[in-house]
Amino acid sequence: MELIIYSKCSTCKKAKNYLDNKNIKYNLREIKEFTPTKEEITKWLEKYNIDINKLFNTSGLIYRELNLKDKLKNMTTKDKINLLSQNAMLIKRPILVCDNNLLVGFKEKEWQSINDK
Repeated sequence: MELIIYSKCSTCKKAKNYLDNKNIKYNLREIKEFTPTKEEITKWLEKYNIDINKLFNTSGLIYRELNLKDKLKNMTTKDKINLLSQNAMLIKRPILVCDNNLLVGFKEKEWQSINDK
């Protein structure tokens, strides 16, 4: 498993603490230092069959500054992937990459499913 976080994010800290308290092993990755690549995001979309719009940090400053709420509707998936891979702060976090699942954001009920793995 890989946990992708922004270390200053309180939700990311909660997710990390959750995994630590459950003794779940993971590799930690700082999103600002190692931003997901175009290839990586494309792989996630294909492997986990997720909606790319779920990867956007809709509460972030950059999202609002770029007025992406309106612009995303008219963008292609390729354009969205390019945008996400160019700016780590546009990506919703934390992200937990598992063998069979990709969890975006931290909702404890969703994350409970990884306890059995």
